[in-house]
Amino acid sequence: MYYDDRTEVFLDGDWIKAKDAKASLFAQTLHYGTGVFDGIRSYNNGNGFNIFKAQDHFQRLKDSAEKVFLKVPYSVEDMIKIAYELIDRNNLTNAYIRPLVYAGPNMILAPAKETHFFMTAWKWAKYPGFEPLNTMISSYLKPSPKSTPVEAKIIGNYSANTLASAEAKKLGFDEAILLDHDGHIAEGPGSNIFYEKDGELFTPKLGNILPGITRSTIMEICDELNVKVTEKDITPEEFYQADHAFFCGTATEITHISSVNGEKFKKKWDDSIGHNLLEVYQQKVMFDEYRGLTIV
Repeated sequence: MYYDDRTEVFLDGDWIKAKDAKASLFAQTLHYGTGVFDGIRSYNNGNGFNIFKAQDHFQRLKDSAEKVFLKVPYSVEDMIKIAYELIDRNNLTNAYIRPLVYAGPNMILAPAKETHFFMTAWKWAKYPGFEPLNTMISSYLKPSPKSTPVEAKIIGNYSANTLASAEAKKLGFDEAILLDHDGHIAEGPGSNIFYEKDGELFTPKLGNILPGITRSTIMEICDELNVKVTEKDITPEEFYQADHAFFCGTATEITHISSVNGEKFKKKWDDSIGHNLLEVYQQKVMFDEYRGLTIV
């Protein structure tokens, strides 16, 4: 589903066929999770395509890499150009872009000397691809910021997220919600979370969560629409009393949550703030920041 015989990818400065891309089985990233990635979407805007908030995403990629002692060999501007060429080369418009920074062969628990850069793209509908979502509070916790930089998209950080999602599905739910190490609502396996109560929105404060780019976009839209948003510690008990809730993220976009641990939220999706935000968000992502960069 991610590539075919014609798909081209960018690997360490070269354009090659996806089927020919190779990495070492001794890469530190494969054994210890020392690597970073990002997820970015491009949208058909009726006159070509636009990569939404490319500057923010690639800056986050560089910042994340530095936190695990990996050096990205390209500037943010270079990576934006590569991303636009990637979409063109593969005749895509609406696409999901995955840049990956990974370490070379290294079997010791110390920073790797060798860094690799990979970027690919494919057509990908909203993740997890169905809604509304019946969710559960997971027994797995979001990693503590005292053990790993939770504000970075580090590959190893996502093992708990994968386990939480698998646990939810095994127990008959669609998706999981993770708590932080203090027992507060943190986020979904691949997305931030908001809930609505009495005409206002609430979302977990920064510190124990990934400061998502879609999350900040939602808050920007709320400011434009005069919707009050409060960032705070949220207990599961508070979340149970919400009128409605939704996940947000690049892959998820805005996806509504219908229940948590079997308790349904009382407000209909079509009447919720989240539904209104989705309509604005879908317009916003098509026209963003591409300003005539020369693609090389």
